[in-house]
Amino acid sequence: MAKIILMEPFSFFKAKDDQTAIKTLSEEKKGRYLAGSTNLVDLMRRHVETPSLLVDINDLNLKKIEFTGNKLRIGALVTNSDLAYHKDVVKYFPVLSQAILSGASPQIRNMATTGGNILQRTRCPYFYDTAFPCNKREPGSGCSAINGYNRMHAVLGTSDQCIATHPSDMCVAMIALDAVIRVRGESGSRDILFKDFHLEPGNAPDKENVLKHGELIEAVEIPSLPFAKKSAYIKVRDRTSFEFALASAAVALDINNGMIKSARIGMGGIATKPWRAEKAEQVLAGKKFDEKILEEAATTEMSEAKPHKHNEFKIALAKRTLVRALKKVGGLHE
Repeated sequence: MAKIILMEPFSFFKAKDDQTAIKTLSEEKKGRYLAGSTNLVDLMRRHVETPSLLVDINDLNLKKIEFTGNKLRIGALVTNSDLAYHKDVVKYFPVLSQAILSGASPQIRNMATTGGNILQRTRCPYFYDTAFPCNKREPGSGCSAINGYNRMHAVLGTSDQCIATHPSDMCVAMIALDAVIRVRGESGSRDILFKDFHLEPGNAPDKENVLKHGELIEAVEIPSLPFAKKSAYIKVRDRTSFEFALASAAVALDINNGMIKSARIGMGGIATKPWRAEKAEQVLAGKKFDEKILEEAATTEMSEAKPHKHNEFKIALAKRTLVRALKKVGGLHE
């Protein structure tokens, strides 16, 4: 006989405007916003998350993509599919389109939203299985992955409390493109640099980002860097369809007469948050574009990686993935 899994009871409210949505959620400590919910519903089914209230925000005016020439503004409710195939994204920010299309399946991309993708939680199997201790679910209970099967887990940004990997592809591209997240709460609006939005686990792995309760992601804004057109996303995974990254790299390069003027690099599959590879960027800046400097940049970025029993291979894989992405963008064929 099939086992029937029931969700915990919850209330449902369909918001018609931003202000009402924010006020309603702010008054309920265990409330959550509901958009595409490709992640939240899974977590509710598994009793990992048990919100007492869902505030449906799908009627809010947050579904526009606007490109002014100076910046790209993406509403929080824009679906991953609409964003990936938008003509201006494909033309001016190819790394973002490529990253999104490398993730999930077409059906999920049709439902998943920009804001939801940013807020999605780790796919660590120990986090999803309530039979195992997990500091993200129950602070202080322990991290089962550290001494468990940790092949898919992080080697950067970890702590002795958590080594769960951030799963997003889209976020890797956004962090490389100097994106800014615009949020609004009861006290007003504020802008958060994408690289500052997600938190490393440290001693509080249950605290995953800097959002205050009730704050609503309204949009993501990406500046129109001239060299963003010269960008690419490389993802290495166990299979080519519907699989999370073992290692990935989002790269944009400004190259003039063989010299690297500037670089923007994000990495995924290897860290507890979308990873901005600032060490590698610093190595590359002002240097001649050749294989030697690419290798040096990748080695420098991974120099502080901390592997566990089953994922040491990720260090070498991440280096190769980054070098491969840099070569692709710079036109240095392997």
